[in-house]
Amino acid sequence: MAKNLKTNAMRILDKAKISYEVFEYPHKDEALEGNEVAKLMGQNPSQVFKTLLARGKSGEYYVFDIPVNRALDLKKAAKASGEKNIEMTHVKDLVKICGYSRGNVSPVGMKNTFKTFFDSSVSDFESIYISAGKIGFQLKLNPNDVINLIKAEAKDITKEL
Repeated sequence: MAKNLKTNAMRILDKAKISYEVFEYPHKDEALEGNEVAKLMGQNPSQVFKTLLARGKSGEYYVFDIPVNRALDLKKAAKASGEKNIEMTHVKDLVKICGYSRGNVSPVGMKNTFKTFFDSSVSDFESIYISAGKIGFQLKLNPNDVINLIKAEAKDITKEL
């Protein structure tokens, strides 16, 4: 691991006294697809979660954390968030809205607080992997710890790829 690497997500977890492990994967400073990240880390893709930002018809933004081997079901996401419909946020707008760029988005440490939903499959695991907030780094932690920290909810929000 890069010496003394501390991302905003790690600092927040440290402050909350939440234990985590940092995993590094080869990346060449470019965002990789989630399934590729899981493969490079030798982990079950169902346990590696990607963080997506979407906007509801009301104009509110929502965060959805889903396994990398699944797709966000926009109808289920809208229902979970109480919106008429949901649309994905354009990649070019990510930094401005949440403070993270594509491949770096972590549910922990966004510059704004958004209502967050994890796919209900999160309860199947004692530990999951989320982005550390920097390309090439993932955090392994207890899903209940992160859900409680960011006041997220677990809902059925995915479909098969």
